[in-house]
Amino acid sequence: MKIISTYFPDLSENQLQQFKQLEELYQDWNLKINVVSRKDIDEIYLRHVLHSLGIAKIQPFLPKAKILDVGTGGGFPGIPLAILFPEANFHLVDSIGKKIKVVDEVVEGLGLQNVKTSNCRVEELKEQYDFIVSRAVAQMPTFVRWVKGKILKKSNHELRNGILYLKGGDLTEELQQYAAAKIYPLSDYFTEDFFETKKVVHLPMKVRL
Repeated sequence: MKIISTYFPDLSENQLQQFKQLEELYQDWNLKINVVSRKDIDEIYLRHVLHSLGIAKIQPFLPKAKILDVGTGGGFPGIPLAILFPEANFHLVDSIGKKIKVVDEVVEGLGLQNVKTSNCRVEELKEQYDFIVSRAVAQMPTFVRWVKGKILKKSNHELRNGILYLKGGDLTEELQQYAAAKIYPLSDYFTEDFFETKKVVHLPMKVRL
């Protein structure tokens, strides 16, 4: 937990409390439904919470911003980002019902008012968003196809509306067709070894999409 307040020193008491509650809630739910690997549950703040918050280092979200988390799994990166940006609106989506059940319980346990969830495939959604976030649920070309037409045209943030994708390893081949993609190494923001190969990819979406 200390690792979160080190990198995000301006958290309110309520946010600190919510981040503190996260571990207990996930440990409890992980005994019933395995949403976080047993290895990772002991390092949940490093491997899941702080990793999710890497997106915030690249682009903080403005009040009323609409963020879609595709393939949220147990609620990452959506739930940590929703705690950090209580005035932004988050929509967490996963096609696996038991994972969304856990997300719903965690959201309720934390008292988050800015999160809604859907148990569906992202292609079924009709809404549009400022940013679409995710943690490496598919190769970029596949992901881009899934979210086509779901980006709002008008950009209000420093970065242009589009995808903010948490990925690792060498992305040269995967991103070769996306000249506009920018890679942000998380090792520029976090000093832990875990982040040595971790990155956030920003892919601004063309307006016609």
